[in-house]
Amino acid sequence: MSAGTISIEKAQELVGQEVGLSNWRVVSQEMIDQFAAATDDHQFIHTDPERAARETPYGSTIAHGFLSLSLLSTMVFEAVPLLEGSSMGVNFGFERIRFLAPVRCGARIRARFVLANLNVRPSGIVEVNYDVTVEIENSLKPALTAHWLTLAMPDRSKEG
Repeated sequence: MSAGTISIEKAQELVGQEVGLSNWRVVSQEMIDQFAAATDDHQFIHTDPERAARETPYGSTIAHGFLSLSLLSTMVFEAVPLLEGSSMGVNFGFERIRFLAPVRCGARIRARFVLANLNVRPSGIVEVNYDVTVEIENSLKPALTAHWLTLAMPDRSKEG
């Protein structure tokens, strides 16, 4: 479910403020296994619950850091309003990512989005940058922090 829409002018007033908080999301073993299959990263700390419990300090398998990072796409959609007049958002990259704490299998995570910057290009494309924190329920340390660069692409379908 989308978080609705917001005008560019109103969004510009929110620079420096939290603009979204996603719902909690369970990181299941099935999700971890599917990510392992998609990325061909089958390290036992992710995919072998018995061995991970026995040989790691985590007591269970943990999610790939990139799995937690990849969930930002769905969490931003549910938490942050879309810019009016845009047809889609596109990843533009990251200026920094830090993986600060492991996400154990079965943990719940959510993302906080602070609007760090918003810049309207002459083309109508809007650069939207977020400072993101992915929290782990009942953990003092977040799973990750990142400075995420995105582009809101103008809806050209209505142009004449």
